[in-house]
Amino acid sequence: MPPPTLPPESRHFSLSDFDYALPPELIAQFPLPERSASRLLDGRGDAPIDRSFRDLPSLLAPGDLLVFNDTRVLNARLRAAKASGGAVEILVERLLSPTLALTQLRASHAPKPGTRLTIVGRADSPVPAEVTGRDDRFFVVQLLDGNANFETLMREAGELPLPPYMQRAAGEGDTERYQTVYAKNEGAVAAPTAGLHFDEATLAACRERDIAMTHVTLHVGAGTFLPVKSENIAEHRMHRERYVLSQQTVDAINACRARNGRVVAVGTTSVRTLEGAVRACGELRAHEGETDIFITPGYQFQVVDLLLTNFHLPKSTLLMLVSAFSGYERIRALYAHAIAQRYRFFSYGDAMLLARSSL
Repeated sequence: MPPPTLPPESRHFSLSDFDYALPPELIAQFPLPERSASRLLDGRGDAPIDRSFRDLPSLLAPGDLLVFNDTRVLNARLRAAKASGGAVEILVERLLSPTLALTQLRASHAPKPGTRLTIVGRADSPVPAEVTGRDDRFFVVQLLDGNANFETLMREAGELPLPPYMQRAAGEGDTERYQTVYAKNEGAVAAPTAGLHFDEATLAACRERDIAMTHVTLHVGAGTFLPVKSENIAEHRMHRERYVLSQQTVDAINACRARNGRVVAVGTTSVRTLEGAVRACGELRAHEGETDIFITPGYQFQVVDLLLTNFHLPKSTLLMLVSAFSGYERIRALYAHAIAQRYRFFSYGDAMLLARSSL
């Protein structure tokens, strides 16, 4: 199978095509008391249907396959200071070595290479570090204490990195609720949020209907929150994320196809893993690597039939992905409906179920 290609589009899409007005009070700042109490916008048919997330098992058929992302969110936010005393917030994107990390830095003035930092460690103990370089919007930070490493720092002094649109610090409840119940492999700095709706009762209901389940791992990076800045979306440089697609999952997908079941991606991260692996290998096969796949309208999907996803930020690459999956006009109409019906948006918000467009 050749890698998927982008056929000529009937129209040219610009960044402004993916903008929409969202009342700020619809941005969910906290999770609901129960995971599966969220609403589910069923966008598969001609008209949207307002449902409960607990309806999901009944909307799937025996033999369908749910593909979850089992990444686990790290306590990747660290506090630091410059020599001048200015505060710096470090968000670890990925570890390049035990003492070297690719990071996002938030400060009043962007640190330059050579800037010395003091990271707050356990019991407020200082850990010296240095900004050694820059990679586009990311900074490389080197620990200068030979007895320190980033894994220990994050475990002992790190904070759970809630998304920037949650205008609050992480609380005790987020430790549980900003992880999926099946989170296993540490490495993400943001949760695969479509999976946050699943509780053990919903998973059990899926099993009772003979709905199969499998997992991929994609470590969601801080780049998922980086805005697209160019009006010409073709100029956008997509961030890279690490993923693992196992032979067991490939076999589960092939078995699903053989029984005429549907592959249901739980979240855009599962989509990016499956479609990214096909792009890398030319076909669906076990693979471990990095993907910077950028899916926009016109993309020909190779693996996924249904998509369970949350609502995404205006002008975001993930809004472009769902528009590619179900059709631009359909997504515009579904988002307008969701806003009118006061759905909750973003990470702790409600979900939607989408079918792949036949166009």
